[in-house]
Amino acid sequence: MSENNGKYIITEDHDLLINARKPVGELGRELLNRMNKSHETLAQWGVSHLSIANDDVILDIGCGGGVNIERFLKMTDDMVYGLDYSEISVEESTNLNKVAIDEGRCEVIQGSVSDLPFDDKSFDIVTGFETVYFWPDFINDLKEVHRVLKDDGIIFICNESVPDENDARQKELVELLDMKIYSEDVMDRSLREAGFSDVVSFRKQGTDWVCVIAHK
Repeated sequence: MSENNGKYIITEDHDLLINARKPVGELGRELLNRMNKSHETLAQWGVSHLSIANDDVILDIGCGGGVNIERFLKMTDDMVYGLDYSEISVEESTNLNKVAIDEGRCEVIQGSVSDLPFDDKSFDIVTGFETVYFWPDFINDLKEVHRVLKDDGIIFICNESVPDENDARQKELVELLDMKIYSEDVMDRSLREAGFSDVVSFRKQGTDWVCVIAHK
């Protein structure tokens, strides 16, 4: 995909793009490397709305190629965890953050957001960049995030797209990847239904970029 005024247009074949849902094999590895670069501006903008303390323990769900794990390791002195259900994503994230893993400051785990392999109240911050589109059961998966957050912990969601019925390219991606794109209102309602409060959304002017922060 290539960027066009904050949106991404389909330029590669479907065999490559299908890996956006669950990267596998060499095409999955190629797409992860591309996404590490193409999503960087989005991630920088989104993280600018986060306040991270030196002792925050952070979990990045759908960690992909691991660049956001790397980013958070520079922003906290405590542990940073990554989770992805793609074996290739876990491998790439592990390779990128090998030094921190060897130092005992980072751990990357293969698993599902629907059944997080962590104890209750484990994290100060849980993030999801460009990943909630693929969560199997949005409300219940949000409840699972709520479970592993500490009291007054926050969830952070960052997406490049909101629903646009007139966007033919978006419709093609939704059908190809079996993904769900959520509006700010739907995310707000879903987060509150899952037990979160103080939900705040941000939009980047001139784009469809959105990030949402909510407290447990």
